[in-house]
Amino acid sequence: MAELVNSWEQPINTGEIPLNRSMFDAIVVGGGPGGSSAAGYLAMAGKSVLLLEKGLWPRDKVCGDAVGGKSLGHVKALGVKETLEKSPHFRVTGIKFSSPKGNTVRVALPEEDVQRLEAGYSLPRKQFDHLLFDKCQQLVRENGGKVIQNCLVTGVLFDDGEGGEDPGNGSGNRRHAKGVTVKVGGRKGEERTYYSTEIVGAAGYQCPVAKAVVRDSFDEVLVDNTHFCDGYREYWRNVKGCGDGVGDIEIHFVDSVVPGYFWMFPVSKDVVNVGIGMVVSLLQKEKKKLRLLQKDVIENHPLFKERFADAEMIRGSGRGWALPFGSPRKKAKHQPRRASMNGIRLVGDSASLVDPFSGEGVGNALVTGELAAKHIIDGKSPEEYQTEMWKILGPELTNSYRMQKLSRRKWLLNWFVGKASKKPEIQEMMTEMIASKEAQENLHSPWFMFKTLMF
Repeated sequence: MAELVNSWEQPINTGEIPLNRSMFDAIVVGGGPGGSSAAGYLAMAGKSVLLLEKGLWPRDKVCGDAVGGKSLGHVKALGVKETLEKSPHFRVTGIKFSSPKGNTVRVALPEEDVQRLEAGYSLPRKQFDHLLFDKCQQLVRENGGKVIQNCLVTGVLFDDGEGGEDPGNGSGNRRHAKGVTVKVGGRKGEERTYYSTEIVGAAGYQCPVAKAVVRDSFDEVLVDNTHFCDGYREYWRNVKGCGDGVGDIEIHFVDSVVPGYFWMFPVSKDVVNVGIGMVVSLLQKEKKKLRLLQKDVIENHPLFKERFADAEMIRGSGRGWALPFGSPRKKAKHQPRRASMNGIRLVGDSASLVDPFSGEGVGNALVTGELAAKHIIDGKSPEEYQTEMWKILGPELTNSYRMQKLSRRKWLLNWFVGKASKKPEIQEMMTEMIASKEAQENLHSPWFMFKTLMF
């Protein structure tokens, strides 16, 4: 058991580096959840995959650390769920919300999902990503592919010049991806070239493949601060009310933090991910610093100062990062923004798919990783990928964006949470909305909301 518990602190042996100018059925850039899942699903279908990871394992990823029910089907399909359950984690059974006035409400996760161990987990991304990458890189190598760590992708190669409309392929550009240039061993490493006509971009919001598609090929906006969030997190020990290994994650709409929120996500029996997030454009307008906002909440807010009285922050754990939201853009042809072109599909953060209300991105990364793999296997067009991606995720992301905008109004938060804390019917409605996309639509039915809230 000790070996399993410490596995994510160990290096991962990914085998021999392929020869320069090697050809593959697909190249996946990025070894996080989106890239690992895409590579794993492709490998299980018999495709030769080159999986490229900029970091060197073990490596960390700054995140809120929650892994929701949407993720667990993919974790199981890729052969990781049993290993994950045997490693230390916090089992999530509900979500606790509070309003600026301090009213609180608990939303239970669906009981049947809890009983099947499919409601959700919370565990450090350093641990989760290690388990997932290790399994998927094994699948890649077992099926004739190769894996390279500490590999910096420096460019994407195309087999045609820029420009030239091509209405027949749906991408609006004649360029077709044919490979990548890399530096093996980091910035000062050996330059190499690898070829494939199918590339998956999965290396985060600054993914070099995303830049090649969105910015360089179509001259479109890669980073829009009205759809981007800054996040900051720390790990704390001995926070009161967070020590049992099973229970709630917490989201608090604190008066001094709105239009953002403060979270507390336990990740083991004695460690809690404590963080704060706010949309970048609003953060700039407020002229606030997330680290200082969080310090003030922990030390002075009446809901939290006693809970943190005997707690200790883990030294060096305070880090910030960016979350590219999947909120719909006005008048955009491709929602939430362009995520494909000839030979390229973007997944997860590279496609700007983080949930704009909860900030969760792992689930959508895994969903699109599988979708990208399926479209490559089936030979579908880039436009078909873009369309199906938004068909699957668009309703949920649109609803979350509406909820994000509503959550900026303090009076509405106070009123809604106050009502919900006293009415079990509202709590049941919120549970259903977590579990069911169909139920989420009720949130935007004025008559349904009026009946539920007022009677």
